[in-house]
Amino acid sequence: MMGSLRNPAAFNNIIGFRPSAGRIPALGSELYLEQLAVHGPMGRTVADVAALLDIQSGYDPRDPLSLPKADFRDIRAMEGEGLRIGWLGDFGGYLAFEPGVLAICEAALAVFSGIGARVEAVEPAFDMPRLWRGWRTVRHFLVANGGAADHADPARRARMKPELVWEIENGLGLTAREVHEASAIRSDWYRHMLGLFERYDFLVLPSAQVFPFDVERHWPAEIAGRSMDTYHRWMEVVIGPTMAGLPVAAMPAGFGDQGLPMGIQIVGCPRADRAVLELAMAYERATDWLERAPAM
Repeated sequence: MMGSLRNPAAFNNIIGFRPSAGRIPALGSELYLEQLAVHGPMGRTVADVAALLDIQSGYDPRDPLSLPKADFRDIRAMEGEGLRIGWLGDFGGYLAFEPGVLAICEAALAVFSGIGARVEAVEPAFDMPRLWRGWRTVRHFLVANGGAADHADPARRARMKPELVWEIENGLGLTAREVHEASAIRSDWYRHMLGLFERYDFLVLPSAQVFPFDVERHWPAEIAGRSMDTYHRWMEVVIGPTMAGLPVAAMPAGFGDQGLPMGIQIVGCPRADRAVLELAMAYERATDWLERAPAM
């Protein structure tokens, strides 16, 4: 739902793949409204990730929104000559990044140029605070209704972390109108992304806003002097592809001054999972980051 395939990939110098919504069947108790979270593979090479995706994916009648089976075997590196790639970066200064993160990701853009692609910065043209509000509403709604029974039990609620209680209680008070308005925001964002894909073949942005942090740190409450107003605001960079249900390959992008890894997201147009993997393989072959070990 919020970067569980992409942040860990960036923090561990491996590959994470978030497939298109419906690509891997979801067999939860609710089958129609839960369309933010997806299952997906992680691995050390694009070939391994594609092989696992081929096993995981395909239509399952128990999931009415699952997609027909597609072939992800024998992925071949894409020819980069002439590709148009849009760099979303920090959305014109909207997102906060720990010093060094953006520089690493921007330097990784040279890999795409090196295989013949044309890379250019995308000027922000969507109300990003509006997207965040829509995402928060949808997330509150889904988390609250998934955890309402546990929250209603005082003994179970006492074992919940405060952030989960906050999430559920924000969701329990939502009206149907508010949920519909959030879905309308999501729809506008999807249409905005379709417009970008008329100009670009792929979009690229960082996989995380901070470097890996100490296990004792609960969550980053501040980034580059900017306070994070919720426990998940520090991961906002991942919500764009999530809200549009787009396929994303999280690829290594290099290491910071302290030897800690960072990554980028390669985002494809709707249901272009195979094309994203093919570009990811071309990117992988043009770098040696997967052969390096993060500093411990």
